[in-house]
Amino acid sequence: MSRIGNSPVNIPEGVTVEVKDSMVTVKGKLGELSQEFSGIDIKVEDGNVVLERPSDDNEHKAKHGLYRALINNMVEGVTKGWTKQLELVGVGYRASNQGQKLDLALGFSHNIILDIAPEVQIETISEKGKNPIVKLTSHDKQLVGQVAAKIRSFRKPEPYKGKGVKFVGEQLRRKAGKSA
Repeated sequence: MSRIGNSPVNIPEGVTVEVKDSMVTVKGKLGELSQEFSGIDIKVEDGNVVLERPSDDNEHKAKHGLYRALINNMVEGVTKGWTKQLELVGVGYRASNQGQKLDLALGFSHNIILDIAPEVQIETISEKGKNPIVKLTSHDKQLVGQVAAKIRSFRKPEPYKGKGVKFVGEQLRRKAGKSA
């Protein structure tokens, strides 16, 4: 049995969950999210979302926990929101933003300018003596993760000095350099 899939998703006050024609829609104070589903029975019962699978088929087992986790992330997103922070480690690495345009200086011959989706709020923090931080906030967890992964892909942290774009709190595997 799926331990994740069997636990119901609690719906807080101010959030509405609607199930119609293989589509779950969650509305809250921060926005509205939709997710398609198939192969799982989803019901809204007295303040909880309950997921049941029709059989113990491998496909149904896999989707049982997946859809429960997706719906839980949607409910949490429209109530609290999701935040990812990226740290730019390296001499001369800078970040700035004008509206939804993120301007990154990552040691290349040119700056990287990235248009960020309107659902994601972006903030750049540059303090003297500290590494610049890019803060991404949205109600959609998948979108925040995708944008953060795209920014990180421009300059992944290298294992010798740790220079590059990394998540705040991420532990890097460091390698020893050449030894004489």
